[in-house]
Amino acid sequence: MLFPKDTTISVSLPDIIYRRLQTQDLDTFIDMRIQQLREEGAKEDMDLVPSLRDYYERHMMDGTFVSWLAMDGDSIIGTSGMSFVEKPPYFGCPTGKIGLLSSMFTNPAYRRQGIARKLLSLVIQDAKEYGCGTIQITASDMGIKLYTDYGFVKNDHFMQYKL
Repeated sequence: MLFPKDTTISVSLPDIIYRRLQTQDLDTFIDMRIQQLREEGAKEDMDLVPSLRDYYERHMMDGTFVSWLAMDGDSIIGTSGMSFVEKPPYFGCPTGKIGLLSSMFTNPAYRRQGIARKLLSLVIQDAKEYGCGTIQITASDMGIKLYTDYGFVKNDHFMQYKL
């Protein structure tokens, strides 16, 4: 299922607009993804930019990656991402369709204002529309409170949210 590319949502926070990731946003989106990985303590031992660009371009095109951005004017100040995968159905997910949540990042100057929660709700809605039966994430220490407050349940190496 392909999602509309031109969807924009305005909310009550002054000057914050939520819209879908577009190809022309990828340079900034990738920079923010790398910043997120650094904050999470990832060891930077290669140039990840080409691989990230290839992944996002391919999966945005086929509808198996969606993302919402939080915008303050022309600046991207928050990101989200959801990859869709499918495996054989199982009792916990009878559709076999799983959303893999990633790229949840908010510019430090904008944190604690509900931006990440709004981005999370938007990509979760996309997962519902795609037909996912569950959403999984490998949560950073910083993100655990957001996800547990939303209803995700910790499960050894990942958290999931039952839809």
